[in-house]
Amino acid sequence: MHRFNYKNKKFFCENISIESIAKKFGTPFYLYSYATLVHHFERIHEAFKDVDHLICFSMKANSNLAVISSIVQKGSGLDIVSGGELFKALKIKCPANRIVYASVGKRPDEIAEAIRRGILLFNVESEPELMAINKIAKAMQKKVSVALRLNPDVEAHTHKYITTGKSENKFGLDFNTARKIFNARVKYSNLRIEGVHIHIGSQITESAPFLKAIRKTLAFVDLLGIELKFFNIGGGLGIIYSHETPQAAADFAKKVLPLIKGRKFKLILEPGRFIVGNSGILVTKVVYVKKNPSGKHFAIVDAGMNDLIRPSLYEAYHEIIPVNNKGGSPKLNYDIVGPICESGDFLGKDRSLNKLSQDDLIAVMSAGAYGFTMSSNYNSRPKIAEIMVKNGTAKVVRERETYQDLIRGEKW
Repeated sequence: MHRFNYKNKKFFCENISIESIAKKFGTPFYLYSYATLVHHFERIHEAFKDVDHLICFSMKANSNLAVISSIVQKGSGLDIVSGGELFKALKIKCPANRIVYASVGKRPDEIAEAIRRGILLFNVESEPELMAINKIAKAMQKKVSVALRLNPDVEAHTHKYITTGKSENKFGLDFNTARKIFNARVKYSNLRIEGVHIHIGSQITESAPFLKAIRKTLAFVDLLGIELKFFNIGGGLGIIYSHETPQAAADFAKKVLPLIKGRKFKLILEPGRFIVGNSGILVTKVVYVKKNPSGKHFAIVDAGMNDLIRPSLYEAYHEIIPVNNKGGSPKLNYDIVGPICESGDFLGKDRSLNKLSQDDLIAVMSAGAYGFTMSSNYNSRPKIAEIMVKNGTAKVVRERETYQDLIRGEKW
């Protein structure tokens, strides 16, 4: 479900025409639907209402302050992976006891700041990290809660760059190392090792990998005979980009809940893409249309791989549609490409669209997750604006960068 739809052949976000937003603010820009965002959070929150749980939105998917504030106000916590994300989480007044901290490379200063702020727990990815947190906590005279991130060696059936639960991945602890840590946990005098964490990948559209990882992890916990306070099953729930058939939140919950029935721990989930992916789009304008000698058509637009890198990085598919549906005009196959000096600079290839002309607006769908957060200033291009439609108003929630922003901090 999302609140982007056509009305009289014009594309709308909720009740505002996207063409009017483009005229007012210029292109390109990311556009978010507040109603869609909140609805997706509430779906997964409702699905797990029968157990003690905490939804911690994965900030790496989208860390815009308006986005995270919207769902934190509805009761969400946040899953962070850097000191910068902690800073932003606290900026919008997310309660520290609803923040969990992952990442394989937490720096000492980041660890100390998170301890100082009183976050709920760290998801620990290695034995050296565990020792570092214990050492820093001891110096600060604090007792800190941690969960061990386990690597269950489960195939997630997703793109190789976004699978994280296989033994060859850099993430988490193997079960043997985790067993040794649990058995020797008394030596970590300033830590409470009271949870386990798993996260097997992203854009997973079937339940089997999740269920396998959960079963393996619970069997390991039972074998050790330990009582958990927290069981964090991570995120990774897929969305529809094209023809995928991902599971609904309620269906996922129906399969997970029987596995944890009777357990006393708090269940933590870390959805990101599931909440924000289809809540946002990228709006861009055709700058030129060209045809090469072989007959191939190109629509050159004002957004590029620096704005949305997923197609180049993952060969990811995003549906591309016209903002004004002309209808009737002949359809042609276009490569939708950007202005970046790279052959990999494309948003979509061989897309069948009604004939495009200069200044036509197009929408790149399902761009709310890993869109702006992965954008860059490559080719010295200012980062684009982010806009949110909420309660009948389109508001800029991140200003478009200027050329002056490109040289901030530089010296010559």
